Amino acid sequence: MKKALGVMAAAMLLPSVGQAQEINPLPGFYVGAGGGLAWFLNTSTNVGGSITSSTGWAVGGIVGYDFVGPRVELEVAYGRVPISASIPLANFSGTAGQLQVMGKVLYDFFPASAFTPYVGAGAGIGFVDSNTALGATVFAYEGILGLGWNVDSQWRVALEGRYVGTTNPWVNIGGANVTYNNNNFVAVMGVQYKFAPPAAAAPPPAPAAAAPPSFMVFFDWDSYRLSQASLNVIKQASDAYRAKGNARVTATGHTDTSGSEQYNMALSLRRANAVKDALVRNGVPASAIAVIGRGEQGLLVQTGDNVREPQNRRVEILVQ
Repeated sequence: MKKALGVMAAAMLLPSVGQAQEINPLPGFYVGAGGGLAWFLNTSTNVGGSITSSTGWAVGGIVGYDFVGPRVELEVAYGRVPISASIPLANFSGTAGQLQVMGKVLYDFFPASAFTPYVGAGAGIGFVDSNTALGATVFAYEGILGLGWNVDSQWRVALEGRYVGTTNPWVNIGGANVTYNNNNFVAVMGVQYKFAPPAAAAPPPAPAAAAPPSFMVFFDWDSYRLSQASLNVIKQASDAYRAKGNARVTATGHTDTSGSEQYNMALSLRRANAVKDALVRNGVPASAIAVIGRGEQGLLVQTGDNVREPQNRRVEILVQ
């Protein structure tokens, strides 16, 4: 006598109609709701006669978890259909309803595609009644065939066809318990929303590589003599070498643009060697020190030719 209910999946469309591309399916919990049409299959009773029905309706909601492919759901649904009974005990017409709570297992064949067919099965409890008599609590089961449209990784619209059956319910008519076969077809459309998984904590940015310590020693014009200030800087460079334990030291000499290029190249080397000698006196092994002369190349302050620029008369010490 009653109809079963078929519920859920996905109905009504949300955003855009044009997203038929591959999606990135993610596992997670989802909820859904839907509704549709229900048909109770005509049947006979244990006392003779028959029960017939026309088109009814069904609604319901679900909570589920998607494993990406396999899915599990818990559904609560209700459906109602018009019925007419012609049996020896009485003739009547009215409506019959069924509330059901069902656990379901489903499988999406192409979960990463915009459209995916799926199948499923469910089992649970049904509560059958009519407007003429109270029915019974029965075992309910269903088979599902559906097509889902994955609007994106969170929204799905689905169309399902279901067979819903139960063990034989009963109604008391004229003092007699009347039982009948309860078989139903349901067509439902519904919508589902999957909750986004928590965002993974971004790894902390890698610390920027520390620049090797460098030191600058300046000279008077046309000189490679080390001042007291220069000796203090060289001591700091020596301390940095010892702090590293195993390092290479590079002393690169420079000049300003006054004088010839050949002379300035030789002067830059003399300045670099003067710094090397001071580093050795401060405990840095000579084998750990490389000396480079660049003459007028690599000006700290860009100038024209034959300009006495103090910032360009220098040795750069790099400890690495």
